[in-house]
Amino acid sequence: MANRQKSRAPRVPHVSQNQLILEGFESPFERSLNPNNRWVKLAKLLPWDDLISVYRKHFPQKGTGRPDLNPRVVLGAIIIKHMCNLDDRETVDLISENIYMQYFLGYSSFSDVPPFDASLFVEFRKRFGLEQINAFNERILKIKLDAEKKKNQNNQDDDEDDKRNKGSLIVDATVCPQDIAFPTDLNLLNDARMKSEELLDFVFTYSTLSIKPRNYRKKARKDYLKTAQKKRKTKNEIRAALRKQLNYLNRNIQSINYLLDHCQSIPFDKHQYKYWFVIQHLYEQQKYMFDQKSHKVEHRIVSIHQPHNRPMVRGKANANVEFGAKINVAIVDGFSFLDDMSWDAYNEGTRLQDCVEKYKNRYGYYPENVLVDKIYCTRDNRAFLKAKDINLKAKPLGRPSSKALSNQVSPGERNPIEGKFGQAKKAYGMDNIRARLAQTSESWIASIILVLNLVHLTEVALCWLKIRIFKNTLKIFVRKMNAKYQFLMENIG
Repeated sequence: MANRQKSRAPRVPHVSQNQLILEGFESPFERSLNPNNRWVKLAKLLPWDDLISVYRKHFPQKGTGRPDLNPRVVLGAIIIKHMCNLDDRETVDLISENIYMQYFLGYSSFSDVPPFDASLFVEFRKRFGLEQINAFNERILKIKLDAEKKKNQNNQDDDEDDKRNKGSLIVDATVCPQDIAFPTDLNLLNDARMKSEELLDFVFTYSTLSIKPRNYRKKARKDYLKTAQKKRKTKNEIRAALRKQLNYLNRNIQSINYLLDHCQSIPFDKHQYKYWFVIQHLYEQQKYMFDQKSHKVEHRIVSIHQPHNRPMVRGKANANVEFGAKINVAIVDGFSFLDDMSWDAYNEGTRLQDCVEKYKNRYGYYPENVLVDKIYCTRDNRAFLKAKDINLKAKPLGRPSSKALSNQVSPGERNPIEGKFGQAKKAYGMDNIRARLAQTSESWIASIILVLNLVHLTEVALCWLKIRIFKNTLKIFVRKMNAKYQFLMENIG
């Protein structure tokens, strides 16, 4: 068998930059778009009307004022951003340069004008909260269920069969790390001290005092660098550096309180006011840990810029502790559902019963099988699933029988959810959430789950389309064969 010849990229000869002129560049825009382009295919497969109807339900059109943006442009830009793992500015620039992306957004012709300012992505994330994104996922699920009903409309099941448990539910939890520097006590105190110096300078301009309180900022910076720049630090050196930074920060806090007493009103805006409270709370936590010679404190702050962020102890080889939101995801037939999200650490086993009830609300019946990790298999969860006649595929308590051992999760059965986590983190950027607010970070994570479902829906729709084409082709072939058979029978007769 001859080897298949590979299609090679065109070889473009080098031309001096002095000989290239913009007017002489050949543009292919007079030709039609390539129908095999991924954005053209995705634009035809996505249920835009259903998505826009959900968008209009949560964000109705205004009767007055400037018209809002096209919902397809808003949703499409979010999909492009997360599918290509781009930042906000790069997404807007790429849309204004790519004709296929503009076709995906519903443009009728190419335009080099940006669709909107990149800063509007922050407003989009504030709009699309967890509730709104879940509404899109529910509509995607409804589209899939309606298609299955039409496909199986000739197969009428008994009423007893409708009451039985159906399907398999896979549940697991993961952490979505935030884009922050690894927090150490010394670096946190230094960041808080530098921010307190900014607040001190700002408050002094509004105070009635003529002399600014002394703060030793140069000496504090020098003491910090003396320890921070060392490759190897002893415990005594770190503790001595922490003591100095705590004293510098405490002095700045007292100076700011003194200046505020000599102001007619508090001059802080909402952002400065938040930093002021965070700095004081961080000082209390670090002072408590320093006095107790401990590294544990309740609701520990790991970033003054993201005070909602908490450390999550995961015990993994590459990262024992992760910093970000912890999510609980359920997967059914390849579709992902963000059932829970929390910035505080929690035990995954306490959320299993809620996931099962949400499954019933979506489908109208309980799952037949539940596939989870060992941490979910508590006595309460086992009793709950047994009462609902749900099969828990896990090792039973006590000494198991040979029959019980066969009911365990076999290798590969939980691969779908691990694959979804890998796809979301490596391909769509869930391992590095670059939003700073808690609300926008939650929207970022939920949008990635939405993209996962849309991509899977297009795969299912493409599979259904191929099956339909095959059936139609088969019908035409059978019809032709019947016609030939009748023709032969008539000639023989």
